[in-house]
Amino acid sequence: MFESLAFAMGAPQGTAQAGGGMGMLASLMPFILMFVIFWFLLIRPQQKRAKEHRNMLDNLKCGDKIITQSGLIGVIVELEKEELTLECGTSKLRMSRAAIGGVLSDKKGKAEKNAKKDDPEKK
Repeated sequence: MFESLAFAMGAPQGTAQAGGGMGMLASLMPFILMFVIFWFLLIRPQQKRAKEHRNMLDNLKCGDKIITQSGLIGVIVELEKEELTLECGTSKLRMSRAAIGGVLSDKKGKAEKNAKKDDPEKK
């Protein structure tokens, strides 16, 4: 009884199933779509940020005001290939280039200096 039921549920022998290649492609389509979504939402932006960070580290020069990944703010006084010396207040710190989080722009500092010059109450 179970043998006849099992044979009845199977595909007819000797006949090829139509659309076998398309069925496989259709079953892989969700995985391909998920990979494309991950690529544009996760992988590509991360690679772009890493490239920008590498360019920023390559373009460092003495006198740049920087912030480290730990939050220290200082001015670069000496540069080497993999290390730099950072002046924070009255102390000098030696650290790796990889610890640099970003370069601070002096636009805000210059604007504050100009505002203090033009302030009539300070005179």
